[in-house]
Amino acid sequence: MTSELTTTALQQQMANAIRALAMDAVQQANSGHPGMPMGMAEIAVALWSRHLRHNPVNPLFLNRDRFVLSNGHGSMLIYALLHLTGYDLPMSELKAFRQLHSKTPGHPEVHITPGVETTTGPLGQGISNAVGMALAEYLLAAEFNQPGHDIIDHYTYAFVGDGCLMEGISHEVCSLAGTLNLSKLIVLYDDNGISIDGKVDGWFRDNTPQRFAAYGWHVIDNVDGHDVDAIADAIASAKTAGKPSLICCKTVIGKGSPNLAGTDKVHGAALGEKEVAAVREALGWHHAPFEIPAEVYAGWDAKAAGAQLEADWNARFAAYAAQFPEKAAELQRRVKGELPQNFAATLAQAISACNEKQETIATRKASQNAIEALSAVLPEFLGGSADLTGSNLTNWKACKALRSGQPGNHINYGVREFGMSAIMNGIALHGGYLPFGATFLTFSDYSRNALRMAALMKLRSIFVFTHDSIGLGEDGPTHQSVEHVSSLRLIPNLFNWRPCDTVESMVAWGCAVARDDGPSNLIFSRQNLPFQARSVQQIADIARGGYVLRDAENPRAVLIATGSEIELAQKAADALAAKGVAVRVVSMPCTEIFDLQDAAYKAQVLPRGVPRVAIEAGVTDFWYKYVGLEGAVVGIDTFGESAPAGVLFKHFGFTVDNVVAKVEQVMAA
Repeated sequence: MTSELTTTALQQQMANAIRALAMDAVQQANSGHPGMPMGMAEIAVALWSRHLRHNPVNPLFLNRDRFVLSNGHGSMLIYALLHLTGYDLPMSELKAFRQLHSKTPGHPEVHITPGVETTTGPLGQGISNAVGMALAEYLLAAEFNQPGHDIIDHYTYAFVGDGCLMEGISHEVCSLAGTLNLSKLIVLYDDNGISIDGKVDGWFRDNTPQRFAAYGWHVIDNVDGHDVDAIADAIASAKTAGKPSLICCKTVIGKGSPNLAGTDKVHGAALGEKEVAAVREALGWHHAPFEIPAEVYAGWDAKAAGAQLEADWNARFAAYAAQFPEKAAELQRRVKGELPQNFAATLAQAISACNEKQETIATRKASQNAIEALSAVLPEFLGGSADLTGSNLTNWKACKALRSGQPGNHINYGVREFGMSAIMNGIALHGGYLPFGATFLTFSDYSRNALRMAALMKLRSIFVFTHDSIGLGEDGPTHQSVEHVSSLRLIPNLFNWRPCDTVESMVAWGCAVARDDGPSNLIFSRQNLPFQARSVQQIADIARGGYVLRDAENPRAVLIATGSEIELAQKAADALAAKGVAVRVVSMPCTEIFDLQDAAYKAQVLPRGVPRVAIEAGVTDFWYKYVGLEGAVVGIDTFGESAPAGVLFKHFGFTVDNVVAKVEQVMAA
């Protein structure tokens, strides 16, 4: 960096450039949030010009620091920073803020804007992702660094506001971050006391510094958020703390606005032309909209420093690779998200073994068997559970529990379902690990927004949900999933697997691991489910999401089922055959993948003109897309009851007699 960068005058100009770009872009779009970028401008100068290690020419440089804008509504802050420091984000994109197909959407989106590490906006998600990133850095460093070769050595920084800290998920993840002592996580809190509804002291009076101190964080309180040197010094102090750090920066929202600064009026709306002009006058910023002086560009430009930073690291990595070639190759493979060469063979062997054993076990146990088999060739597996490991069965023989100061590959997340899911997303975003985490299916409600974000970001996260229906029995309706599977199927780009036995469970795990364009939910039973015999072709067709499990010559009806209801479909088919009615049984463990198949295959599985009955221990509405209005669904459209599973299935009509009656009904229609 040049010496001019540290002068007060240039620092102020650099901060004012952020303010000007934020207010100009929001004004042009007549939409957006100018207050936060204007209030956090000096904080951004302190971090991005003094501490952040990154390379604008290569936003994916492995050992870069990660920056997360958790208060993502203030997206013009990061867009301004990326543009000014030299990323591939030209001024034309800032002028197209919040417009269709621009690289500057209303909230930051990973894979859309170069340099954006995660999609933020739902408050609390960003800080949660940051915890996952810091955790991934810690574990990778422990796994791959060698004496004299610290090739993984970077920080995760997050900007947060009052809203992020009010969200319950922030309590979940920040508590865990303190427990695990993630010392390379540094959070800068924009403490401006304002949210959309006004002054937050009417509804948010937490003693935030004491709260984070109680978590085990290093807290730096009462930092002047408009003093670049004070903020930079606080960051330097945080780096030596040996704990995750919270830097509380007192700021004025919309600073620079003579009439709106410090009020909720500047939070989420354009300032208006008169106030924009007043800001320019107050700041002494006598430049046209979207015009940045050359000296300010020069002060911000990080391309040369970033290139040198990466070049130095490349030389260090080359020395590392020369001494530890296998570790270097393994790290590169995992960061690229490539599967090991022996994965396909291992999976095929595991599927074959399941088919030979013909076990009747709960699919949650079949899932654990799959983890055991695949973990042998997937050192990137990073498993865990939200306090239900013994029930979810996400541990395996060789796994090691993660503790503070003790790296491991299995995480006890505690009763933090939402936090777990969002942390997993951060791990996936960071790279180097394939995260999976588990809870009961009914608690997917707690995790839902993180599941949606994983799907939106196309992340390789695997969410394991067990105890998938009324089949869990006596725990009753609070724990019995009824609407959950169908509701999860409504989330775009989220694949939901509900396998019926050991073979389908193994295939589901294999497909989830191999998927590189989005997350998967693996949904398993508590109760034992019988093995289903299949041909080689039928086993291959499982990966197509739906297939003919049992066929008949000239079937008069088709039974479609998933998971535990496959057994019922098979028994009903037997009963119908005894009555001279031939039916086909279709297993559809993943409707999303089945829907992606070509029309010919779908018509082959579900022939037109043949009546259909769907069977699933959940709400019925979803299944009419397959059976049509003339078809029937055996399901449950009420909440469950507390009773043994067998009693419940009979009570709610999951019986052979009821299925046979439904088939006869649709055949007669």
